[in-house]
Amino acid sequence: MDIDLSGRRALVTGSTQGIGRAIATRLAQAGAEVVVNGRTAERVDEAVARIAEEVPDARLRGIAADVADDRGAAGLTAELPDVDVLVNNLGIFGAAPVLEIDDAEWRRYFDVNVLAGIRLTRAYLPGMMERGFGRVLSISSDSAVATPVEMVHYGVTKTAQLAVTRGFAKAAAGTGVTVNSVLAGPTHTEGVEDFVAELVGDELPWDEAQRRFMREHRPQSLLQRLIEPVEIANMVVYLSSDLASATTGGAVRVDGGYVDSILP
Repeated sequence: MDIDLSGRRALVTGSTQGIGRAIATRLAQAGAEVVVNGRTAERVDEAVARIAEEVPDARLRGIAADVADDRGAAGLTAELPDVDVLVNNLGIFGAAPVLEIDDAEWRRYFDVNVLAGIRLTRAYLPGMMERGFGRVLSISSDSAVATPVEMVHYGVTKTAQLAVTRGFAKAAAGTGVTVNSVLAGPTHTEGVEDFVAELVGDELPWDEAQRRFMREHRPQSLLQRLIEPVEIANMVVYLSSDLASATTGGAVRVDGGYVDSILP
C-alpha cells in the first residue's frame, strides 16, 4: 500500500522511546509532520534527533509537556492548537499484587493511561470534526481483555481506554473523523526488557529471557515472540490514512494472536 500522509500533522504522546518513537518515525516516513512529546525537553530533543537521523527529510517538532497533568496538557494544546492525527500512546505499566495496590497508585494509573488521552481527545476532536477529517488512536493492550494477574491496575485502565474510544467514536459519527484503539500485544521495548528481567531474573541472556517470559507468562501468544514496535507503528500509519476511512470505534488487534478470540 502506498500511504501518503503529506499535509497531515500528527501528535504522538510519550514518543521519546519504545512504541511511541517507532510510531513517530513511521508517521514521518509516510510524510506527516510529526510532533514528538515527552515530559522533559532533553528526552524530546534526543528523540527528535534520532528520528531525524532515520528520516532525513522528516518534518519534526518537539514539545515537552506532561500530558497526564491538566496544566501540562493545557500548555501543549495552547502551543499546538490543531492536529489531524492524535496518537494517545502515553502509558505506564508495572507488576504489583492487586491486594497491595493503594488508592494513590490506582489514581496514578488512571491519570496517565486514561485521563491523559481523554483530555487531548476532548481538545482536538472538535476541530477535526469541523474540518471533516481526523484520526484519534489510543494505544491499548491485550491486557484490556485478558487481565494479567500481576498487573490488574494496568489491565483495568486499558479496558477503560477501549470504552472511551467507543464513546468518542460515537460522538464523531458521520463527520469523517475516526476514533480507534490499537490492541498491542507483548512488545519488545526498553520498559518491557526491565519487566521481563523482573519476572524471570536478570541473569539470563536476553534471547533466553524473552523465550522464558513468553513460555511462562504469555503462553497463549501465537507469534511466540515479542512484537517489535515498528509492527505496532505500521498499523497506526494505516489507521491514520485515508485508506482506513471505514474503520472506527474499534479495537484493532496487533497482538500476535495473544487474545483467544475470533473477533477483532
